[in-house]
Amino acid sequence: MPMALHYLLLLLLALVSVVFADEEAFIGVNIGTDLSDMPHPTQVVALLKAQQIRHVRLYDADQAMLLALAKTGIQVVVTVPNEELLAIGQSNSTAANWVSRNVVAHYPATNITAICVGSEVLTTLPNAGKVLVSALKYIHSALVASNLDRQVKVSTPLSSSMILDSFPPSQAFFNRSLNSVLVPMLDFLQSTGSYLMLNIYPYYDYMQSNGVIPLDYALFKPLPPNKEAVDSNTLLHYTNVFDAMVDAAYFAMAFLNYTNIPVVVTESGWPSKGGSNEPDATIDNANTYNSNLIKHVFNKTGTPKQPGIAVSTYIYELYNEDMKPGPLSEKNWGLFDANGTPIYILHLTGSGAVLANDTSNQTFCIAKDGADPKMLQAALDWACGPGKVECSPLLQGQPCYEPDNVIAHANYAFDTYYHKMGKTPDACDFNGVATISTSDPSHGSCVFPGSLGKNGTLGNFTAPSMNSTNADSSAYNLHSSDMRIRSLLMVSGFLVLGVVLV
Repeated sequence: MPMALHYLLLLLLALVSVVFADEEAFIGVNIGTDLSDMPHPTQVVALLKAQQIRHVRLYDADQAMLLALAKTGIQVVVTVPNEELLAIGQSNSTAANWVSRNVVAHYPATNITAICVGSEVLTTLPNAGKVLVSALKYIHSALVASNLDRQVKVSTPLSSSMILDSFPPSQAFFNRSLNSVLVPMLDFLQSTGSYLMLNIYPYYDYMQSNGVIPLDYALFKPLPPNKEAVDSNTLLHYTNVFDAMVDAAYFAMAFLNYTNIPVVVTESGWPSKGGSNEPDATIDNANTYNSNLIKHVFNKTGTPKQPGIAVSTYIYELYNEDMKPGPLSEKNWGLFDANGTPIYILHLTGSGAVLANDTSNQTFCIAKDGADPKMLQAALDWACGPGKVECSPLLQGQPCYEPDNVIAHANYAFDTYYHKMGKTPDACDFNGVATISTSDPSHGSCVFPGSLGKNGTLGNFTAPSMNSTNADSSAYNLHSSDMRIRSLLMVSGFLVLGVVLV
C-alpha cells in the first residue's frame, strides 16, 4: 500500500471516530404495552416529560401514541412489528404505505428519528431472514421518496446471542450461518449511515454462565484490578459484561471488514423480581444495574476498544408488563408501575435529571447534563460569591468536598441557592446550566438542603443579579485547575486504533 494512502486511511478512521465521539450519547426507554391497565398515551407522555426522558422506542407505530408525542420534542423510534415483516419485505408498495401512514403522516410534529424493521428477527424468526434486507431497503427507499432518509435512520435490533465466542471480545464473530443475511445488512447500514442495533442483557449472560460470570461484573460494580477480565489478544481490561458485549459486536463487524458502523443498544436492563429459581432478580440488583448503566453512558467513558465513544442505550423498560408470558421476571423489568409510581428510586447523583425517578414532591436544583464546564464554574463562583450561598461545606475536609469536581460542587451550590429562594423555577437557571430534578443528590455525610426539609426557610435576603460581581468570588474557584481538555487525547487514541485496524 502506498504510504500516502496508508496515512489517508489512518486520518479517515480518526475523523470517523471523532465524529461518533462528538455525537451526544443518550439514555432512552422502551415502552411495552402488555399491561392489564395500560396508561393512556397522554399519561405516558406526561410521565416521560416529568422524568425528562427525551428518547423512546415503541414496539409498533401506535397512532394514538404518536399523536400524544407530537410537539414534545421527544425523539421517537418506531417499529415494523415482526408479523408485518413478510409483507413489507416482499412489496415495495406495502413498505411505502407503511412509511406514509406511520412516519410521513406524523413527521415533523412527532420527532421520529429511526425505524426498527422487526426485532431480533434472525434469532426468533429465522425463516423471515430471507426478506429482512429487502424490508430494510424498501423502507429506506420510501423514506428517500419522501425526502426523510437523512432524518430517519433504518436498522433492525439484533440479539447479542448472534455473537459467538464473545469473550475475549477480540475473537468474537457472528454466527456464520447467518452471514448471507448479515453481510448485505451491514452493507446497507454502512451505505445509509445507520447503526447496528443490539440488545444486550447481562442478566441472562450471568444467569446462563453457571457461576463463571461474577454478579458484580454483570452489575457494573467496581472490581479490583485482579478481578478484571483481560482480553489476552489486545490486553484490554474489561470491568463489566456490557462493555465486553459492545466490543464483541465491534470486533465481529471488523471480522467481516466493517469498521465504521456505530452501535446503539436498543434494549438493556435488569428484572426487579423473579421466581424461586431467579434469586438475583431483585430490586437492589435492578436498581444497581440500571443506575450504573445510566451513569456509564453519561460519563462518556466508552468501551475499552472505543474509549470516549459512549454507547447510546434504551433501557428495557418504562413499565412493568403484568401480561407478559413466561417466568415472573418477564413481568418485572419496568422502572414504573402502571400508575407511574417508581419501582425503585435510581441512584443517579451527579448524572443529571434524566430518569431522576423520585415522583414525590421533593425537588432539587442540579447541573444540567452536558453543561459546559467553564459555564458551570462561572455559575458556581457566582453562587458562592454574589449569590451568597454558604459554600464552606465544599472546602477540603468538609462533608461535601468529595467528589472534588465542578459538577458535584455546582449541584450543592445550585441546590442551596434554589432552596433559599423558595424553590422558584427562576432560581434554578444559572444562565441555562442548571435544571430541576426530583432525585435527591445527597450522598454520604453531604446532605442537601431539600433533604432536611428546609424548603426555602433559611432566611430572607435579596437575590443579586447573575451579572453582579464580587471581589471575593475568586476564593470559590475550586475547580479551574481540575478542568481537562480531552479532545487531543481522544484523537491520539483513535490514531493508534486506526493503525491496528488498517
